[in-house]
Formats: sequence, structure tokens, C-alpha cells
Amino acid sequence: MAARSHRSARPPRRRTTLVSVAAVAAVGLAASLVIAFGPDRDTDTDTEAAGKAGATPVAATTRTSAPPSGAPQRKKPSATPSKSPSPSASKTTPSATPTDEPTRPAAAATGRSGSSSGELAGRIRPGVDYTGIATFYDAGNGEGGACSFGASDDVMTAAMNTTDYEVSKACGAYVRVRAGGAAVTVRITNECPSPCKPGQLDLSAEAFAKLAAPSRGEIPITWSLLSPAAADPLSIRYKTGSSQYWCGIQVLGHRNPVARLEVRAGGAWTPLPRTEYNYFLSEQGGGCGGALRITDIYGEQLTVEGLPVRPDVVQRTGVQFAPR
Repeated sequence: MAARSHRSARPPRRRTTLVSVAAVAAVGLAASLVIAFGPDRDTDTDTEAAGKAGATPVAATTRTSAPPSGAPQRKKPSATPSKSPSPSASKTTPSATPTDEPTRPAAAATGRSGSSSGELAGRIRPGVDYTGIATFYDAGNGEGGACSFGASDDVMTAAMNTTDYEVSKACGAYVRVRAGGAAVTVRITNECPSPCKPGQLDLSAEAFAKLAAPSRGEIPITWSLLSPAAADPLSIRYKTGSSQYWCGIQVLGHRNPVARLEVRAGGAWTPLPRTEYNYFLSEQGGGCGGALRITDIYGEQLTVEGLPVRPDVVQRTGVQFAPR
């Protein structure tokens, strides 16, 4: 997913000079007297004449402010304008090629009694079929996706329309897309801005080709949330610029959509706000480098401990959400 400003030039105020010269002649009985009055007098007046319409303003220009350096860029879908995210923090995003850390035994999972109804789900709910259209774009290696996942060899991906993207809540979700008798599973890695409509998916070119000939350009689809059976343990990444005083935290490789991320600070769990570019931010540094509690849309909670603040490094855990 920038402030717009409209500026018009104000016409200069005009200043006018009024010159009055008075000459009076009087004829006497015997001679002529010429009375000359003093020198000319200039009277300055500020005028904004009522008889004139206000000056035509200079044509207004629309300026879109650029995102902070290094901010993730949403890929521009075919025939769809691109849109830049507006992160609230000035920190830069991680590089496209993170360094993997080995699985850390300190990670632990708890709370596997979460509800299977998806009670924490937002717009995309389990067990619901959604209808819309599918278009496609050149997703490349996914490096510039709005979800900030970085480069990947996975080409079965899609950009979710802004409404269902839901401030990055859709990031990492797996959806099964059907068109006629064909189907394909894709992972959400990007956002498709307007004019993408609710229900619309902008698929990678490779994924679209699994459903229909690219020459069609746009096809009707149905799609639904999927919880894949096979999945590696999830990972954690701290955002570039993170420290004990400020940090952004991202969850990677999760089987089910993430509903909430909390940090343990002051003996209590505190939920962190989520950004459009798929990081949870601790603006004051609370909990940075401490224990994390991650909750999926089904209510299952995973607790991860022992992960230091290492900016832009993918740190693997030993936990994963259960399949649904």
C-alpha cells in the first residue's frame, strides 16, 4: 500500500499610483495671477479591485511523497498502477537475501488447544469460498513484494487485493484457486492496489498459466484458505535497524495466517501493532530480544525464546502451527 499535497501560486498583490495635478487660473481686473499648487502628490493604495475576478491560480500539481529509502515496493500488476507502502517507521527493510540461522533449541511451542474455527480470522476465514477474478503480473522472484518476504524460488504466488490484504494480515496465507476444472495453490506475498477489487487475486504469470491461457488476461475464480500439510518450522526476522531500543519483528514460513504477535515485557505479554509491510513494531523497544508469543487465526499460540536481536537475519525456530 502517500500523502498528497495541492499547491497553487498566490497572485502578487498589485500596487497602483494615482497622480493628480491641479492647476487653477484666476483672471484679475488688471493682471492675471497664476496660482500654482505644490508638487504632484503620489498616493499609494493596495488594491484588490472588486471589478476584477481573482487571478487565475497556477494549475495545481499533485505530488506523491516517496517512501523512505529501502521501503518495500509493491510490484505493479499488469494494467494495475503500483502503490508504495507508507511505513510509519523510518527504518529500512531487510535485504532480499537474508542469512539463515540454524534451528535454535530454545524455541518452544505452547497452547496447542486453540479453536479450529478461525475465530481470530479477519476477512479471510477458513471454510469459506470467495469469488472474484484473477489477473496476472510478472512477480519475478518476489523481492519487491509488499509482504517484505524477499527473494524466493517459489513462483506459485499471488498479490491480494487491498481490502482482503487487511494491513498485511493476508501475508503468507496459502489459498487454493479454482477456475473451471483447474486449480492451483498460491502463497500471498504481495498486495494488489486499486483498481483490484475485493475478491480479486493478481497471480504470478506462472500460477495464472496453470488455470488458463495467458491470452485471456482475466478469468473468474473461486478461492479459499488452505492449511498445507507439509511445512518446515517457522522463522523470525528482526528488521534492519532493530536494537534493544526499537525493533520490528517478522514471522516467516508460517503454515496458517498470523493473527497476533506479542512480546514479554515487564512480566506481561504485550501485543505489537502490525504494519502494511508485514512487520510488528515495538516502538519503545519493549520486549526486543525477549520471548515472543505468536498466535494464528485458529487461536493456537507458539512461544519462542532465546532469539537475540540480529537485524536482517532469518532465525529458525523449532515450532510450527498445526495443520487444519
